[in-house]
Amino acid sequence: MQAQTLIDQFEKFAPLRYREAGDPTGFQIGSRQAEIHKVLVTLDVRPEVVDEAIAEHADFIFAHHPVMFRPAKNLDFDADPQLAMYGKIVANHITVYAAHTNLDNAPGGMNDWLADQLQLEHVQSWLPNPDAQEVSMGRVGKLSEPMSMQAFAEYCKTQFKIGGLRLISHEPTKQVSKVAILGGDGGKFFREAQATGADVYVTGDVYYHTGHDMLASGLSVVDPGHHIEAVCIPKLASMFRQWSTQYQWHLDVLESKPNTDPFTFV
Repeated sequence: MQAQTLIDQFEKFAPLRYREAGDPTGFQIGSRQAEIHKVLVTLDVRPEVVDEAIAEHADFIFAHHPVMFRPAKNLDFDADPQLAMYGKIVANHITVYAAHTNLDNAPGGMNDWLADQLQLEHVQSWLPNPDAQEVSMGRVGKLSEPMSMQAFAEYCKTQFKIGGLRLISHEPTKQVSKVAILGGDGGKFFREAQATGADVYVTGDVYYHTGHDMLASGLSVVDPGHHIEAVCIPKLASMFRQWSTQYQWHLDVLESKPNTDPFTFV
């Protein structure tokens, strides 16, 4: 099958018009007409992931984060492993596609998967896309039973399988029931999250001064990091396997194994 066949099917689920303005999501490297037999699903395209693709003879890398988000100024393969990675991708005829904010906005996509991970009930959307008003990036829902802020932070560690997180709250005993969540770097949207009536906002990459603003506003926040979006790997892989069977693609689907989280808790 051609790479474009998988791309076309995926973009029925998460059309490019769902992406946020300026987001370089979509086709990244290679040829849309390339014949593909094995796809590797990953959160990030990193040198170790490309090495994995080569070792596994994968000819298509499907990522969440765009590899060309900050385009290189040159392709000096000796200067930087990241630049050498581009050379390996091209030399090994690997096609690369990234589904970023279109997947974040898609119904049944990234932010629904994150809400599912917390087992939220009565989930609704918030933060509509100004260019596609029918979709929204954030999700808000209820826990099955209220719990303290401290207990909720521990619950997030368990559900997202992480070693640590940052809690922004002066009220560790505060009861939490309604949860707003937005994967990735969502600190700048904390006032919109607060407007949902949420008791706590779960998002990543919160900046120091934004944390002060959150505390001053009275909003409690759990920052479990950006890497919780790795929940997309098994979800996308399952979707692709289902399509492969349904449409008789004969496409092997692999889930990337390297941990691409740059942070370690010590």
